[in-house]
Amino acid sequence: MNQIREEATVCEDTVFKTVYLSYFALLRNFLIFKFGNVQRAEDTAQNAFVILWENCKSVSVEKAKSYLFTTAMRQALNQLKHDKVVVKFETQFQQTEIHLESPEYLVLEQEFQTKLELALESLPEKQRLVFLMNRIENQSYKEIAELLEISVKAVEKRMHQALLVLRKEIGNI
Repeated sequence: MNQIREEATVCEDTVFKTVYLSYFALLRNFLIFKFGNVQRAEDTAQNAFVILWENCKSVSVEKAKSYLFTTAMRQALNQLKHDKVVVKFETQFQQTEIHLESPEYLVLEQEFQTKLELALESLPEKQRLVFLMNRIENQSYKEIAELLEISVKAVEKRMHQALLVLRKEIGNI
């Protein structure tokens, strides 16, 4: 980035290419660590660069990195909100289907779901991330370790700690 002249703008192809080469991998890796999904991280990073290109006249070269990370985080958080809406809709849709379970079972199931959500929210971010990657995204400890750039033992420890907290909060799962 030091070889870019002061009056250069992000709209110039060579400058944009330099910004891309300097920050894409860093941004993608940050998003992988933060949200644990490689494909989504790459898509979000690419979209952030598209938005930077669309707004290149209003972003200086010095602020390009900050702009990219802010844009990517907003996109990722919006996607997470969207995912929650989808899950909520799917859950409501499934609940409207004919149930053969007793009303007591349905109440207990809803209470368990609420306890689980609260317990997951109470986990430290590193433990929650490992737990969700393993139990929700069905990734192996080795895959998680590679994505987060930590050892398999660290993944095992985080998972163990998460399970201890969850068992304490909601019982044996």
